[in-house]
Amino acid sequence: MDDQDPARLRISDADRHHVAEVLREAAGEGRLELHELEERLEAAYSARIYADLVPILADLPGEAARLPVVPDPAAPVRRPVAPVAATRHNASFALMGGQDRKGVWEIGERHGAFALMGGIDIDLREAVFAAPHVDLTAVAIMGGIDVVVNAHTKVVVEGIGIMGAFGQGRDRVPAQVGPDSPVVRVRGFALMGGVGVVRRPMPGKGSLRRR
Repeated sequence: MDDQDPARLRISDADRHHVAEVLREAAGEGRLELHELEERLEAAYSARIYADLVPILADLPGEAARLPVVPDPAAPVRRPVAPVAATRHNASFALMGGQDRKGVWEIGERHGAFALMGGIDIDLREAVFAAPHVDLTAVAIMGGIDVVVNAHTKVVVEGIGIMGAFGQGRDRVPAQVGPDSPVVRVRGFALMGGVGVVRRPMPGKGSLRRR
């Protein structure tokens, strides 16, 4: 047992989510381009052993040391490239139509969403959080607003429904929140409409927790 290489040990979902948050922080600081963030997130959620995570974090200063492995000196190191910030959206609006916020995008400390006879999808699973705490005000009138978060995000729902529904649905993936998890507080109201919050797996990883 003493000779077991820790780099060959299998990793957990919590390890994958931790690395994903490190990558999002790096993108928010301008250390990664959008396409690099997407590639590394995909690699992180496909990783099986700790050694798979080393090249993902190798060129991010100080981050590889957070992993409980002995870094492989032979692991490839990518050269830093010119940073490009994620597109930031401070509001979402739908009037007899629809609007989607998904993929890699930046959400600030406050975000307002208003849907009138329309629908809005706000997917935060791959979003870059500019602040550790986000206040999301959602107002739906004869329309709907859906908010999607990943396992690592803490959610507080405080809205009301008037002849409608405002609440959090059943989690599709177990919550894995910790002291470093971002917090999303969803407030507002739904009038003859609905505002729903749901926790789902990362895109393309619906069966990850069953493997």
